[in-house]
Formats: sequence, C-alpha cells, structure tokens
Amino acid sequence: MIVSVIYGSNRSERQGIKAAKFLQNRLSNRGHEAILVDTQEVNLPFLDKMYLEYKREDAPENMRKIADIFSKSDGFMIVSGEWNHSIPPALKNLLDHFKSEYHYKPSAIATYSAGPFGGVRASVHIRAITGELGMPSIPTMFAVSGIGKAFTEQGNDPEGTYTRRAVKFLDEFDWYLEAFKNQREKR
Repeated sequence: MIVSVIYGSNRSERQGIKAAKFLQNRLSNRGHEAILVDTQEVNLPFLDKMYLEYKREDAPENMRKIADIFSKSDGFMIVSGEWNHSIPPALKNLLDHFKSEYHYKPSAIATYSAGPFGGVRASVHIRAITGELGMPSIPTMFAVSGIGKAFTEQGNDPEGTYTRRAVKFLDEFDWYLEAFKNQREKR
C-alpha cells in the first residue's frame, strides 16, 4: 500500500516532524510505501484555486506533484499539532487544495503537543475535515504527549513506549486500507 504521511507545521524549531518520521518508519516497517508530504517543503500558497480548478498543465508544479502522490495513495496518515484547540493553518491549507484525490481512501489521525494531552482537541476538527474531504478517519487516534522528548530527530522511539502503542493504531489502519482498496477495485 502507498500511504501519504501528511505533516502540517511550518514553524521553526518544530518538534512534530519527529512524530511524522516515526509513523513513516512504522508504516515502512509494515511493508507500505510511506511518502512524507511536509507542508514546509511543498510550500503551497494560501488557497486561491483548488487543484481541480486548474487545467493540469496550468497547475503549479508543486501542486501537480502533490496531486500525483495523493492520487496514487491508498490512504493518508495525518500528523498534526494543536493550535488554539484546532489544527495548524498550513495543514488546513494543504488539505483544502485537493478533493477527488482523497475519495474512498481512509485516513488515520496522529496528534501531538508539548503538554500532557497530546493535541487531542485538534483531532476532533481533523476528523470532521477528513470526512468532508472523502477520506474518513479510522476510529482509533494516536496522541503523543511531550513531543520534544518522545522521539529522536530521525523518528526513533528510545523508550519504546510509542512503538508499543502504535501497534493497535496501525493494525486498525491496515484493516481500513485493505477494506477500502478492495472496495475501490470493485468500482
């Protein structure tokens, strides 16, 4: 399976990228092709036109590249911090640029924060957004508390705590990836 790992922070000294790399590594270890789509690297402008509003040849190159990745993806792992009890503006901007590329593909939500709650308040908003975009989220969510110390820069889990916790989350995501793919193939 191909999974887009969407990371949505443009902040300097951001810590959540470590959680995105951790989940990318976990997905790769399960045999998936996990492609990190980092809002800081793709650098989309504030939404003016959605990808579908362009002729393909007229769409900005970075938008075409993301559309190609999302189109071939079987599912989406969304990794988000919590900003004012909601999602980062860069993540919302990235998600809103696309539509049909998400259809009939599941999403999984991972959130993080520096504090003890792991960004869970953002997950409520993300769940509503993913449903509207046609990539409903799996029931289980993955929250990371104390993000600054949870992972190494490469996304390794030195304590093993999150590695153990990720098993159920990723098992469930795998089930949805397979179920949705089977149904898409019937269309």
